[in-house]
Amino acid sequence: MSLRHALLGLLHDGPASGYDLTKMFESRLERFAWHARHSQIYPELNKMAVDGLVEVIEEGPRGRRTYAITEVGRTDLHDWMMNPPADPQVRSEPLLRMFLLSTLDAEDARPLLRAHADSAAATIDWLRRETAEIPADPDETQLAQRILNEIGLRQNQAEYDWAMWAIAQLN
Repeated sequence: MSLRHALLGLLHDGPASGYDLTKMFESRLERFAWHARHSQIYPELNKMAVDGLVEVIEEGPRGRRTYAITEVGRTDLHDWMMNPPADPQVRSEPLLRMFLLSTLDAEDARPLLRAHADSAAATIDWLRRETAEIPADPDETQLAQRILNEIGLRQNQAEYDWAMWAIAQLN
């Protein structure tokens, strides 16, 4: 995954500062897709500005800069979106733990699986609340959020069901 393209995607919805983008990563991407720290975001924004993908549209106190995506950035994002890799790379620490479940005995595996199921259930509850706030006649951005929430609901339901099944297998 490309930090550059994640930032372009976030800026596609509207201008934002590096701080705002860090908060968006924490609230929108970190839980489901990818984590990026502010120490990664700020240098990448500077590189993107040099490459003409974003522009600084406002400078505020203490060096705060607000960035907007440029037409070059929109084209780059579109090209990236339309050309996914044939063999995408995935990073998920929780799923890595499940992959390595065989390193634990059943007594240790059960609480780990239960925690995985509980985390999935909590995410399902959160996504349902978030989805309920989307209007019945959503605009484009809200519709995209509903579609994104739906994949999160389905993935987390599958993970919950799997974890409960795995616990039953260990019992």
